[in-house]
Amino acid sequence: MMVQSVVKTTASMVSQPAATLTTLLYCSDLLPRNLDLNRFVQHELLVPQNFLFHFLVRFLRCFW
Repeated sequence: MMVQSVVKTTASMVSQPAATLTTLLYCSDLLPRNLDLNRFVQHELLVPQNFLFHFLVRFLRCFW
């Protein structure tokens, strides 16, 4: 499960770095909530099984 999460997040970061970074910052509440930014959010990264992505979101929420 963890390996699958790492592969999915890394593959997304390599193939679409801007959209992945926008999704990460948007979900960690570091970007404002508006419809223009919402269209860049990759909803396939928000599945509960993507542990690495959710860890990064929670890490940014706590320490940024």
